[in-house]
Amino acid sequence: MVEQVVETQTPLEIAPAQYELVRQLVYERAGINLGENRQHLVQARLAKLIRVGKLSGFAEYFERLQNDKSGQELGQLIDAISTNTTYFFREADHFDFLVENIVQRIEKDRWAENRHVIRIWSAASSTGEEPYSLAMKVHDLLEAHPTVSVKILATDVSQKVLNIAKLGRYEQTKLRNVPVELRGRYFRAVRDEQGQSYEVAPSVRNLITFGHFNLMNSAYPFKHGFDYIFCRNVMIYFDRATQESVIRKMSAHLRPGGHFIVGHSESLNAIRHDLHYVKPTIYRK
Repeated sequence: MVEQVVETQTPLEIAPAQYELVRQLVYERAGINLGENRQHLVQARLAKLIRVGKLSGFAEYFERLQNDKSGQELGQLIDAISTNTTYFFREADHFDFLVENIVQRIEKDRWAENRHVIRIWSAASSTGEEPYSLAMKVHDLLEAHPTVSVKILATDVSQKVLNIAKLGRYEQTKLRNVPVELRGRYFRAVRDEQGQSYEVAPSVRNLITFGHFNLMNSAYPFKHGFDYIFCRNVMIYFDRATQESVIRKMSAHLRPGGHFIVGHSESLNAIRHDLHYVKPTIYRK
């Protein structure tokens, strides 16, 4: 008689069919393609969410994920399976380009005379380092050109990272790439339960509006177009069809002559779009 071996599955384990459900849902709602070989990673990350949520297992977690209308569960899932690697003035040449281009357009397009409002969208703002870097770079321009104003919209699919960004407090190690003169001007030391940290100055914070937004949304309900859209290190998570869809929707909200900036590891060369190449990682409408 041959003894039959029965495979058992603990509540925190994910069967292949269940992993496919997660893959499909994440792709449909966030545009992220997890691939076929990340089941063990996803299982480990989801197990932590299940324990924190005091859920019975994957089945209950997936039901909650499916029924979540706020997007909070999806944001937590994306946090768990992706890497929020960011720091101040990452890919610094982009910030230099921004300042140089604004100065050129103030002169060429008479932005100062027309009291132009420069609108910038940080489309995957994570924990805030990118939008605060943008705000610090343009703040000095405002003093030199008082009739020009700047409004920065910073969005992310994760409410968790948005809350960190809104708080605007960072450990000293996070400021390592901030130039000394900007560090002294735009940060102040504060003490909290974690010890000493550095808080972004109100003059910079007041330029930024933070908001929860999923780039996979069918509608982008923005009232005003943008002069600059920073969508850096996001496209690497999308397949080509999703990249084209997202860029089409984003570029529709880019003003004529506006610029679209992607990360150093990204390029729009292999996908269809209506933007004009300026130089690597920078495109113009």
